[in-house]
Amino acid sequence: MDLMVTGVGEVSADGFDFRTALGRRGYKYLPGAAQYVLAAAKRALADAGEDALTAAGPERRAAAVGTNSAAVSLHHAMDRTVVGAGAGELSPATAPYFSINLFGSRLATEHDLKGFNLTLTSPRVAGLEALQTGARAIAAGRASRLLAGATEEALPEGEPGADLSEAGAVALLLEPAAAVAERGGRAYGRVAVRTFFLPPGLAASADGAGEAAQALRDALAALGHRPGAPLTVTAVLDGSPVGEAVGEAVAHVLDEEAERIPAGAGCLAPMAHIAAALRNPPDHPHAVVTAAAEGNTAVCLVTPGGPGGAEASSR
Repeated sequence: MDLMVTGVGEVSADGFDFRTALGRRGYKYLPGAAQYVLAAAKRALADAGEDALTAAGPERRAAAVGTNSAAVSLHHAMDRTVVGAGAGELSPATAPYFSINLFGSRLATEHDLKGFNLTLTSPRVAGLEALQTGARAIAAGRASRLLAGATEEALPEGEPGADLSEAGAVALLLEPAAAVAERGGRAYGRVAVRTFFLPPGLAASADGAGEAAQALRDALAALGHRPGAPLTVTAVLDGSPVGEAVGEAVAHVLDEEAERIPAGAGCLAPMAHIAAALRNPPDHPHAVVTAAAEGNTAVCLVTPGGPGGAEASSR
């Protein structure tokens, strides 16, 4: 199915007030990451237009959310409560969020999304996997509207990666190109994702950059990018052997210098750069590449244009 991004919503934890973003009632006791993704989704839907989601019935609406650290701070607080006062003192309002799936479930409840509701947690690539997996499920006929994105909460002090914490959310609304044209809507473009795994041991070897280059080349080809065609590239990478191998691969395969962005601790930064590429597109595709020290790697090709523009298939 040819899916278009018609709504983009972003939220930063800096200065965030749930009462302004969501309303004064019903949100006070939600964990921060749940508030952020609800607010980002609300903004994406407002951006797309009133009928973009509701034109499809509840059973045809779906959600896919990526996160790495949404529940970590909450888990730490729960541990302190259990150790210090006992499990009976856990808050009934927040205790269910012990399960990472609840962060996306609240989104599904809020917008009556009954097609499917997925939570992805792979290091750094979870947001891109939300786009990839959600689009695949829609192609299989399980729904026709998708709210996809990423949400993160700041890591507690002392937690590995706390100095690189991310806090906020990005949400995108995707709908079929035919539906956008029928309602006379505006589309930012298409997003297509390909993922692969680069074992850290291989990445650190003499063959690491070469293996990463071949995997990246294959991913871009599968996404429809022709070698030599214009392409803006943003690489969100850390300094791990995997990050360095993928960085070398980007320079080798694309024969150009990508904008390299230091990766945060979670999966939010790659999604933020996808949102930026959608909102401020060049006149050619934009690739966002990211990788985690654990080996998870993903490429998102953002293709600008409306329903009649160039196609990019989600895989």
